[in-house]
Amino acid sequence: MVAARRSQLAVSEASVPEGVGWLCHTQLNKVQVMQQQRNLKSVRHFSEDILLSEMKGEAEDHSPREEDEDEDEEMEQPQIPDVSHGYHLVKGEMGHGMEDYIVAETRKSNGHELRLYAIFDGHSGRNVAKYLQRHLFDNILNQPEFWENPKEAIKRAYKKTDDEILERVGDMRGGSTAVTAILMDGEKLIVANVGDSRAILCRANGAVEQITIDHDPLREKQLVENRGGFVSEMPGNVPRVDGQLAMTRAFGDAKVKEHITSEPDVRVEMIDPNTDEFIILASDGLWKVMSNEEAFEKIRELDDAQEASEELIKEALARKSQDDISCIVVAF
Repeated sequence: MVAARRSQLAVSEASVPEGVGWLCHTQLNKVQVMQQQRNLKSVRHFSEDILLSEMKGEAEDHSPREEDEDEDEEMEQPQIPDVSHGYHLVKGEMGHGMEDYIVAETRKSNGHELRLYAIFDGHSGRNVAKYLQRHLFDNILNQPEFWENPKEAIKRAYKKTDDEILERVGDMRGGSTAVTAILMDGEKLIVANVGDSRAILCRANGAVEQITIDHDPLREKQLVENRGGFVSEMPGNVPRVDGQLAMTRAFGDAKVKEHITSEPDVRVEMIDPNTDEFIILASDGLWKVMSNEEAFEKIRELDDAQEASEELIKEALARKSQDDISCIVVAF
């Protein structure tokens, strides 16, 4: 994927059609609703106020919020490689409201350009994922050691954010996965994750590398047992922590928190635009029906990151994915 055009964050105003499954909240920002297969609704708009009450059934924004660029606006910046991104989301057919949230924004801080990307796949409710969309990157960048030791800073910020969520457990039932990516000056990529939302790095020579770890109960059975829990394996069901949670690492999930963790796996990659083509971040609504290699092959000939993100979700729907699906493609 070369010469990909820069994805625009601004979208035109549109009314939400009947049947979306949630009503418009006051001051709902700009929305674009597109008809998808099986009458799923694709939503791309800016975020609203945090902590809306689920009991009121109010609609909300799962797409990136528009972010003002921070300090150092007038500082002379180094030459930064061209980067573009596209994102797309659809609500699934699982009988609940949309629980996926994403971030795709650019900030300037400490003399650096930071491109921030994330997918938060909520379960048993949406509020944890929504809180992460609003606060996780701020907590990461506010860590004093971020610039010198980003791995440790991210781990501390994940823990801090999870503690904040658990303190608000009355407002935030359920939990969420997270996969976060910070691209610094177009060259240094810092990826972290908890749960089963995934990121892959796709190279010009056709190689595909998964740069996150799926925190599956069987893979991390020892971690759960060391914390006093157990992993159930019931016929016809996926392995679950304490018979409940289908992952060993997540934000929230207060009922099983003592047996799981929110500590992320963190990885740093140096991006070479001559050999690295793009990264894909997606929730498990995509990965349940598509391998890493299949995702790469589906979009490798496309020149536009937005088109690529939409094509991946279109393919997941064609393969009968029932879950919420969110996807970000970042092209170098």
